Amino acid sequence: QVQLVESGGGLVQPGGSLRLSCAASGSIFRIYVMRWYRQAPGKQRELVANITSGGSTNYADSVKGRFTISRDNAKNTVYLQMYSLKPEDTAVYSCNADLSDRGGKYYYKYWGRGTQVTVSS
Repeated sequence: QVQLVESGGGLVQPGGSLRLSCAASGSIFRIYVMRWYRQAPGKQRELVANITSGGSTNYADSVKGRFTISRDNAKNTVYLQMYSLKPEDTAVYSCNADLSDRGGKYYYKYWGRGTQVTVSS
């Protein structure tokens, strides 16, 4: 069974930084696109960034220049390095991935459970 587990969330002061990780485990054959989303209370879920297996990236305008997405294919892990955090970055951050398992099953936008990021003084 495939599983995505996020870690690295927490409380940080404005202007601070955090690094989120999302590790995929289980009978994985290949991971294609990996994405970070966030959802703040009372707001719609927002795509923060995505990265392809070849390393191409895209970012939401609200995080460009402050967040960096990266991945370690050997570890089946995607990272989100966040700098210059603002109170409006407060949200539950979740990852998802398009992947296939060793049994040939394809998963589209398979989700982790999320990790809370709170930016507050």
